[in-house]
Amino acid sequence: MSLWGSSKNGEPREAEDDSHPRPTSSSREERDSTEEPTERTRLIAQRRPPPAGGYLDPDDPAVSPYNLWSVRAVRFFEVFFLMITFLWWVVLFISIFVSPPGMHSRGSGFFDVSYTTLTVGNIIIALLFFAVPSTPMGVLSFIISILLIVNMIIILVAPRIRLEEGWPGIASVVWAAIIGLYNILANRTVRWGKAEEEARLTGREEQRRTLKEWLAVLLATIFMVIFALIAVLLTATVSLRARDATLPAPGHRYLVDGDKYQVHVACVGNQTYDKKGNANPTVLLEGGYMPVEDSFEDWVYEAYQNGTIERYCYWDRPGLGWSDNAPSPHSASMSADALSEALAIAGEEGPWVLVSAGIGGIYSRVFSARHPRAIAGIMLIDALHEDLLYQIGNPGTGFLLWARGFISPLGLDRLPGALFKGRSREDRVYGKSSYQGGKFIKNKLQENLVADGLTKNEVLSARNIQQPEVPLTVVSSGVHINKDKDWKRRQEDLTKITDNLVEWRIVKKAPAEEVWRTEEGRYELGDALKKLMKAKSK
Repeated sequence: MSLWGSSKNGEPREAEDDSHPRPTSSSREERDSTEEPTERTRLIAQRRPPPAGGYLDPDDPAVSPYNLWSVRAVRFFEVFFLMITFLWWVVLFISIFVSPPGMHSRGSGFFDVSYTTLTVGNIIIALLFFAVPSTPMGVLSFIISILLIVNMIIILVAPRIRLEEGWPGIASVVWAAIIGLYNILANRTVRWGKAEEEARLTGREEQRRTLKEWLAVLLATIFMVIFALIAVLLTATVSLRARDATLPAPGHRYLVDGDKYQVHVACVGNQTYDKKGNANPTVLLEGGYMPVEDSFEDWVYEAYQNGTIERYCYWDRPGLGWSDNAPSPHSASMSADALSEALAIAGEEGPWVLVSAGIGGIYSRVFSARHPRAIAGIMLIDALHEDLLYQIGNPGTGFLLWARGFISPLGLDRLPGALFKGRSREDRVYGKSSYQGGKFIKNKLQENLVADGLTKNEVLSARNIQQPEVPLTVVSSGVHINKDKDWKRRQEDLTKITDNLVEWRIVKKAPAEEVWRTEEGRYELGDALKKLMKAKSK
């Protein structure tokens, strides 16, 4: 037999010699490792064959639930939901400062942000610990979802809360509950996928956890417990709000500003007329820092009882007492317009003797300038001067107000007051605890945002067009004047906003901005009001 063969092109080639066997794969690998690489050199090593039995080691990275498309799809939607929720959170955050069209919440808007913040945190934890599912996460997600569903039911069932929260609040709590339920589904899907892949690739479901996995489970559980506590506090606070909403308002609520929100107006006494048939003046109260009903009305009611005045009306500025929050931004002139509209709807035409305290003096002066023919007198009680509005508009104060509003839905101060201090509905709606509510905080934040800009310009304009013949009485706290000489100068300047000063009365021992808190203060206020009611325009 010939030792020569033919090649493809017909040339003779040497026959293969069995004495020189062909290199094996191992010898080829050894040769490739020693020889210089060429264009034919294998750059990626061949995959190692599985161990005996055809199964992988449980610690092999290839053993992963991400191998399943269903697990990857669940994670994709988790990321998608996070993006949507974060964008919604940004919109709600902005709406606290500037209300987008159709996004105004007649409540504070802080509950919307709280529900959405909880949702964002819930999704982030689910993503961070997505590949380490655990029973505690599933149980806690279920508890959070149930609590959020309870929140949703309370909001929908309580008519007042439903009106205050509006569609943004309802959408936020519904979405939070849906995400909680979705996280339960995600947790179970990953657990199923993990077991499925372990059984397929390693031959059995892995029951052990590494130290890293145990730490991940511990951290996830801690975060979920915190979220569950937040859900408990939200549920308790919204339940307390539903309870407070049953407190009847002494007057009526009127829709204003294109039916965007309601303000509360109440009147005591009947309208009387003089011999010529002209209506006698009605006292119109404007509260200061706190709502009118928080003791400011008491001394006026005493004046009504003893016949000093025949009739008085009062209202709650947006966010105070029984009034809804107004859209942001909200200035003094907008508040005056809301009062004017509410009085017109109520059929109240004046004439008015305006009585106000603290920052309420700013609102009364703007209202007076807008209704020059309807004002029969002005009484300012330790009123804020426009040059001091920068104190209200301090940026640091604004940040603290926002921070207080952000955590207000947790009820960290309202819940202990209700449970351990016997705080009543009256305390929370208009009394000593009303400053803890989200609506109150939103009111102060709105004042802060425009105090040293828009509101100051409005009151300066009001001063320029103020009718000079209107009778004016200024009552000041002696304690405040002795403590702050600049305040004394500003009080003296307030006596010059009209040319018809009836008197400037200083009550020596009266506390700052709350002259009516002392017996002497109530007597002095009643006497000063009596003289003002008798004063005539020049």
